[in-house]
Amino acid sequence: MTLTPYRQALAQPGLRALLLVAVLARIPLTATGVTLTFYVVLELGRGYGAAGLVGAASVAGTAIGSPLLGRLVDRRGLRPVVAVTTVVEAAFWASAPSLSLPLLLPAAFVAGLFALPVFSVVRQSIAALVPAQRRRPAYALDSMSMELSFMIGPALAVALATAVSPRVTLWAVGAGIVGAGVVLWLLDPPTRSVDEPVGPQPRVPRRQWLTTRLLAVFAVSAAATLVLGGTDVAVVAVLRAGGEVGWTGAVLTAWAIASLVGGFAYGAVRRSFSPLALAALLSLCTIPVGLGGGHWWLLCLTLLPAGALCAPTIAATADAVSRLAPAGVRGEAMGLHGSATTVGIALGAPLAGAVIDASVPLWGFVVTGAVGLLVTLAVLPTELRHRRPPVAPAPTLSTPAPEPAPAA
Repeated sequence: MTLTPYRQALAQPGLRALLLVAVLARIPLTATGVTLTFYVVLELGRGYGAAGLVGAASVAGTAIGSPLLGRLVDRRGLRPVVAVTTVVEAAFWASAPSLSLPLLLPAAFVAGLFALPVFSVVRQSIAALVPAQRRRPAYALDSMSMELSFMIGPALAVALATAVSPRVTLWAVGAGIVGAGVVLWLLDPPTRSVDEPVGPQPRVPRRQWLTTRLLAVFAVSAAATLVLGGTDVAVVAVLRAGGEVGWTGAVLTAWAIASLVGGFAYGAVRRSFSPLALAALLSLCTIPVGLGGGHWWLLCLTLLPAGALCAPTIAATADAVSRLAPAGVRGEAMGLHGSATTVGIALGAPLAGAVIDASVPLWGFVVTGAVGLLVTLAVLPTELRHRRPPVAPAPTLSTPAPEPAPAA
């Protein structure tokens, strides 16, 4: 393991600025879910079910809009898309504190539909800035920066909502998202490399690039984030059942630090790993985590192997999409990748919650890990079919072998 891959990746012009903007721009975006939950529960006086509906509307809009916005980036360029989404985000977050629940639901869906596409644009730009042979450490850095954003954003939103008010938190998050849009518009990172054609290109039919292997990568991405979403809920449930809910922050922090360490190691090693293998290991290591629920420190220890695989798995799936998708449709492909990860998280949390309500908390880890493992096994034949070397046709009697050319 060496730092040379990171030095080579960061030497690419524009990558350092892109990663810095990425980590800052993602902080307010990662805080949207908890901010809306606090507002619905504390300001509107509704229950967590109503807050879940608002969150589900926003997630549904994001899952639908992400590939559509990526397609617009491919055809119209980045700046027009960033300008439109920033205006829509500003309108939503400015008006959200004055909306009742029946109006907040469709507004959250529209805001999700036009969500600022920071996650997919950053990954698309990395593919444009970094040669294919150096993208693994670049995507590892991107995955680690995303982990940092998820560590900071929700915590800041909770602190502001409890110390000031959820209404002020709505405005603060909205201001952060609008600021991120302005900075992204000014930076205008490239979405095509210097040796790729720019401007509108002839449309590539989906059947040519949306192959079974790319669909398998999307399925693996959804399975990985399903496991992560379920783990998040199961950790809280296990600690609450053991009377140690006060240690939730420490356990989740240890999980995130393990992910950062794993992501760093993934980018530093010289060999590549299949996203399918990483997702399968992540799912497998998640299944026994609940056995450490007796003590918070034991839960931390059992969570470390799965945590170390979080960032590498997300980085490997993004790298695979960048290699499999042609440049002309890379934005739409990254949008579909973002939709897959969004759907996975959206399904993992309620799945774990339903299992925990029907049994005991440790089964939340078992079921979500098992579902993730089943998905990876389901797409395994696609991966094996791709790796199988082509079989040379056997010579037949009707096709005589060519005679050797006479010597000069």
